[in-house]
Amino acid sequence: QVRVVESGGGLVQPGGSLTLSCEASGMLHMFNAMAWYRQAPGKERELVAHITDGELTIYSDSVKGRFTISRSNSNNRAYLEMNSLKPEDTAVYYCNLGRYYSGRYSAMSGWGQGTQVTVSS
Repeated sequence: QVRVVESGGGLVQPGGSLTLSCEASGMLHMFNAMAWYRQAPGKERELVAHITDGELTIYSDSVKGRFTISRSNSNNRAYLEMNSLKPEDTAVYYCNLGRYYSGRYSAMSGWGQGTQVTVSS
């Protein structure tokens, strides 16, 4: 059983910044990567960024250069630092644990409640 809890969302103006946090608990040894997804209203959930146990980071083109994913293995946390936010970044952001293999991330853990990020003036 794996549990993830996301926090840190909120309302921010365009160009602003937010940092999201994810705390994972449970049977974590089967995973070698953590990821952030987002889902905007009426759209499918999309993979935003992921980070492996070896600190390899991969980003979607839509956030590359603006978002930074990091992790702390000591307390089973992942973070997403978001800068230069745009209205199109508005979505519910979800944390996930999974496996990274051969250049591909596979989501494996369940989903938490997510945290809402709204970018608006």
